[in-house]
Amino acid sequence: MVTWNNQERVVNEKKRKIFTGTQKAKVALGAVKGTKTANEIAQEFGVHPPQVNQWKKTY
Repeated sequence: MVTWNNQERVVNEKKRKIFTGTQKAKVALGAVKGTKTANEIAQEFGVHPPQVNQWKKTY
C-alpha cells in the first residue's frame, strides 16, 4: 500500500523471515529422507518449495 502524505512516500512492507541453520537443516533432512514431497515439507515449515530443494542441495 502506498499513500502520499505531505510529499512523503510511506510503504508498508512485510519483513522477510530469517531461518537459522538448524531450521534449514531440519527442512533439508526432511527432503533427503524422501518420505514427503517438497510441497508437503514447504507447507509444514512455511517456506516455498524451491527453497526446500535449494537447502537440500546445500546441506
